Amino acid sequence: MTLDAQGTDATNRAGLNGQTPRCNHIDQLPQVRYGPPECKECLALGQTWTRLLACLTCGWVACSDDSQGGHAKAHYQETDHPVAAALGPRSTWRWCYVHRRTV
Repeated sequence: MTLDAQGTDATNRAGLNGQTPRCNHIDQLPQVRYGPPECKECLALGQTWTRLLACLTCGWVACSDDSQGGHAKAHYQETDHPVAAALGPRSTWRWCYVHRRTV
């Protein structure tokens, strides 16, 4: 048995060859319809965004962390909706705020 820093069995969480464990948040996501391709908070504040992310729990669209407002992360902090996806054609990039990594 392999223990982590908290003394918990880490064997079941480990991936193959030391890979990061699979994010189970993506298994729990419903199918959602995205909101309009704009960050409402940025528009209200007269700000621009670098790129947009869509919440995969409710479809809320907001600016990414590298934008001035970082409203997608603020949405996660307010709602605990864990995964956001880059809004764009053919984009497969998804971010889990809980695990702080791409999934």
